[in-house]
Amino acid sequence: MKVDESKVSIANLRDMLDRGDLSINRSYQRQSGLWPNSARSYFIDTILEGYPFPKVYFHEYLDRQTKKVRTDLIDGQQRITTIQDFLQDKLVLGGNSKRHQGNRFSDLDEETQDKFLFYVIATDVIRDAGVPEILQMFRRMNAYTLPLNAAEKRNSEFSGEFKGFVNRVLDSNTLLTEWHVFTPRQTIRLADAAFIADLFLSVTHGILSTSDKKLHDLYREFDENFPDATVFEERFRHIFTFITLELSKIQESFMTKPAAMHSLFCAIYHNIHGLPSFARESGLDPIGKPISTESERATSNLLLLAEAHQDGDMSRFSGYVNAMSAGSNRQKQRIERVTYICRALRDKL
Repeated sequence: MKVDESKVSIANLRDMLDRGDLSINRSYQRQSGLWPNSARSYFIDTILEGYPFPKVYFHEYLDRQTKKVRTDLIDGQQRITTIQDFLQDKLVLGGNSKRHQGNRFSDLDEETQDKFLFYVIATDVIRDAGVPEILQMFRRMNAYTLPLNAAEKRNSEFSGEFKGFVNRVLDSNTLLTEWHVFTPRQTIRLADAAFIADLFLSVTHGILSTSDKKLHDLYREFDENFPDATVFEERFRHIFTFITLELSKIQESFMTKPAAMHSLFCAIYHNIHGLPSFARESGLDPIGKPISTESERATSNLLLLAEAHQDGDMSRFSGYVNAMSAGSNRQKQRIERVTYICRALRDKL
């Protein structure tokens, strides 16, 4: 077996398919049509924004009957057929393409069309190999990958509306990355996606203990239809923007630990919109705005909580410190933390 790295532009790939120089070998692939429109739109936007995607694999071999060299696409069917459909105006970009929403390929200006056509796809071309060798190659490649965690399994299993919502929220806000709420490795392994899904669970079902099953059920429930996605997307964006602009001095504190940031988001959400059952559990009704005091005062109160957490200081805010030190994903501790932070934002510590 010989494997050569190569690159091909979308324009060249289109021409190869049109001429019949490249065929899609479906015996190696899952059936086509598995990606919903939201996933297809997000993939095309990835190209339009200049981001890379994983390489595709070609198999080049001699056709014994015609004595001609043939090339098969053996990995990357969903991506390539999505590109084909977009070039043929069979795909309209959705809300996860902010700059090109509602456009087909022919609707793009000439410069953007050219940029798309000259986007370069990384490929590996396999030669001197039969089907058994190719299958063994893929088995060996998969043998050295890390087992998928729960978030990665959800990302692999679902490609619909809820996954699109999570991606749009993450793409439109850099707080979790720039404030180092998660490490780069955690982000690569989709801890940030699990965080957004967990926030959605809280704002729609109330403050609960989280679990992989509950998050999986959210992805499944809203995979095909998520009618309120735009509403929740705007609410999430508004709260992350508020934290970034108005509470920026907490950036280097323990308030940016994932459990604390989760509680801060929920507290702000409750102040504005109300969390299910939380007014009864905490005795705090929504106030229709993020905070009821000056931003500087709210920030100072949050820093007091963060310092007590960092120092393990039980002399003040012992309930908050206890709630941060054990069972950080459990309902009781979460309710306690959100209650403290709500009070901090209202200057009632």
